[in-house]
Amino acid sequence: MTTPKNVIRRFPPFAAFQKFLVSETSVGNISRQEVVSMIPPLVMDLQPGMTVLDMCAAPGSKAAQLLEMVHNGEEARVRKSLKDHAKDDGRYASPDVEPVDAADLEVDFGDNGRATGLLIANDSDYKRSHMIIHQLKRLSSPNLIVTNHDATMYPSIKLPPTPENPAHNRYLKFDRILADVPCSGDGTTRKNANLWQDWNPGNALGLYITQVRILVRALQMLKPGGRVVYSTCSMNPVENEAVISSAIERCGGLAKVQLLPSDDKLPLLKRRPGLTDWTVMDKSGKIWSTWEQVKEHEEYHGASVYTERLVEGMFPPTNSQISFERCIRVYAHLQDTGGFFIAILQKMSEFRAKPESDSKKIDPKPSIISIVEEIESQPKPEEGESVAPKIEAADVLTMPPESSDDMVSAAARQNQEDPTSDGTLHGRKRSRDESSLPKAEDLTPPKKLKIEEDEDELDATENGSKRIKDEADEAEIDAFMETQKLKIQEEVDEPAEEGTENRNVHYPLPPGAELDLTTRPGDMRSDSRPKQRNRAGQQYEEPFKYIAGDHPEVQAVEKFYHLSPRFPRDRFMVRNAQGEPAKTIYYSSALIRDILTENEGKGIKFIHGGVKMFMKQDVQGPDVCKWRIQSEGMPILEGYVGEERVVRLYKKETLRKLLIEMFPKLADDAWKNLGEIGERVNDIAMGCCVLRIEPSDDPDGFDERMVLPLWRSAASLNLMLAKEDRTAMLLRIFNDTTPLINNSTKKQEVEEAEKMEIDEDKKPLVPGFKLEEGNVKVDTSSAIEAAAPVNERSTNVEIKPDPYGEVVGSIQEDQAITDVKAEKIDKGEDTGGPEQQLNGTRGVEGQLGSVS
Repeated sequence: MTTPKNVIRRFPPFAAFQKFLVSETSVGNISRQEVVSMIPPLVMDLQPGMTVLDMCAAPGSKAAQLLEMVHNGEEARVRKSLKDHAKDDGRYASPDVEPVDAADLEVDFGDNGRATGLLIANDSDYKRSHMIIHQLKRLSSPNLIVTNHDATMYPSIKLPPTPENPAHNRYLKFDRILADVPCSGDGTTRKNANLWQDWNPGNALGLYITQVRILVRALQMLKPGGRVVYSTCSMNPVENEAVISSAIERCGGLAKVQLLPSDDKLPLLKRRPGLTDWTVMDKSGKIWSTWEQVKEHEEYHGASVYTERLVEGMFPPTNSQISFERCIRVYAHLQDTGGFFIAILQKMSEFRAKPESDSKKIDPKPSIISIVEEIESQPKPEEGESVAPKIEAADVLTMPPESSDDMVSAAARQNQEDPTSDGTLHGRKRSRDESSLPKAEDLTPPKKLKIEEDEDELDATENGSKRIKDEADEAEIDAFMETQKLKIQEEVDEPAEEGTENRNVHYPLPPGAELDLTTRPGDMRSDSRPKQRNRAGQQYEEPFKYIAGDHPEVQAVEKFYHLSPRFPRDRFMVRNAQGEPAKTIYYSSALIRDILTENEGKGIKFIHGGVKMFMKQDVQGPDVCKWRIQSEGMPILEGYVGEERVVRLYKKETLRKLLIEMFPKLADDAWKNLGEIGERVNDIAMGCCVLRIEPSDDPDGFDERMVLPLWRSAASLNLMLAKEDRTAMLLRIFNDTTPLINNSTKKQEVEEAEKMEIDEDKKPLVPGFKLEEGNVKVDTSSAIEAAAPVNERSTNVEIKPDPYGEVVGSIQEDQAITDVKAEKIDKGEDTGGPEQQLNGTRGVEGQLGSVS
């Protein structure tokens, strides 16, 4: 579709379509994404059961593609498993709707058809990592982990030892890794007009080292035979072919890492091969063809601010056997898209990565002219004296700077936990690198978070911040501090520059350190950081605690829902330090359970894992289970719930009524209005139920199967869906925009109306008037209260009958104070209308009494 979005938003013929897009996007059924941005996951050859890492995942569109691939075919496999064991378990299996290829059913069938794969979505920015959660939690996957780490030194994830070799340390290796790295984004100039004025050659030069480090780290974490897909939305070869060449060279050459052909991937995609030769432009706009030209220039003129960022790896390698033509270059004009670069690399065997070469240490070198001038500037030695002072003066210029962090490898830095690391901070997916430095006052011990994390509240807040409890979990913080193995510039006497007190010192300096903090056009994050941090300066997250299958709450859930023995009981977890179910019970896959338990307190920043399975609900009886099934956990659990808690629905009109009408009544035979499910919901016990919408051949029937949570209370029924989900389903299935009816709200409105009728004679019609015996009268009580304040000193006032009202204030004869209003009345003068007398507005001042 080529219609611009501003036309869709504003042009009346697109109004219904725009409403559909917004509705479906809000509930997660549609995820809009640029076409070229979808290419990297499609060429990964990701199969169910594989473990995959997205190193720079925010905002999460590509991660959503990967997660769908992890769960590919899962629903059909689970249905087959349930059908195969239905007779043994004494359960009814819903009929299959579409035939499934038998070969697909055998893939990843080990866990009774449930997906065993894993996706870890990572981003270096804490706020953007919560954007990933918001994007992916709509897919309701128990096979997802979200982390918050610098991709250049992503930590190794430990796995539990095997029973055969309990002393052996095992670490997670990935089958597939996506390195969609931060780049200058010059391939997006068609949609991002700001790049035309913001672009400069220095953008790519500053990101090159970071991109190489990310790709090398990805290849280190890959299994032999696994694949890394490297991609950018830049057309600059410094960010593309040069990065591929440098990474392969650091990892041991083509014997260890191969660049795979991509001609068989997406055959209809218009593309161009990768470049085999290119030039490099420095910050001044000067073009260099080879690294030798740069060295010759620096030897004579010295390094300048324009050439100091140039390194050897940015130039085409000499005598290289790398087949760069296997890379994919998609230019914007080929098929009306944005520009994109994709390369597929395969790890052939394990390797030990080489340290970064000396050429990457960007140290300015003095020119020959500078050395000569320095020598000549020194005073001539007297006859017989040594010329050593002149030579020593030249030595000062050529002496290399001292560094306390020489050649720190990525492996040595992998557990460094400073969230402000320079490597991969970026404001938007395709912005220049950006750093955000912590303040010294931020690095204080955190207070412990509230017992249970509510992710819905996190998504509703701007920065995903959480509320804090009073006490700090000192044990967990101490365990985290013990994992900080890297000590960088510990013994430095000189104070750090302002704003860099907690910054890691890398050598050479990562490019992110050299970029300013200004927010660039399209940047979705601010420079400020959440204030809730632990001693190491990282944002604090509640721990993941798994609860045993024999826990009383798990036993209560199992008994109430009559769960099948084939559903695992050892994968339920909570998110609080106490490890007790307080508000939410989560569910995850077995692999995620092993990862979260084995790496607890070891410095890995897990932000999200698993799905919400149960939420605590206020119940109306002791026999009602207080744990209701969450809608996101329903597709995982519903097939294992016993028939005692199942309600089946076959007709569209019945579902339409449940969607429109919230809390329909059941009492006084009102259940008969619910049609086919009326009798069943009237007989079923109170609590959460599973509403299975089964396909049928009836004209009013469904073609596909759906499952929704249903709550049966003492007097009513309710479909446990949010209003936006109800509205979206009505629009999608019935093309119906009928307003929702909330019976509980109607009941409250009726009660309030009845109360208003009872109190009607006591309520003034408008301020200053009241209703007495059906007649509207002036209410002067407010005028008396709002009148000028009475002098608090004692006065001799006598109260007696008066012809102008029931009582007036009469003053003793020996007092000089008079009643102004009474005198005006006696003289027949006007005292002002209600608008003057009421509420102290232009009323008569000096009065001592008034008509009641």
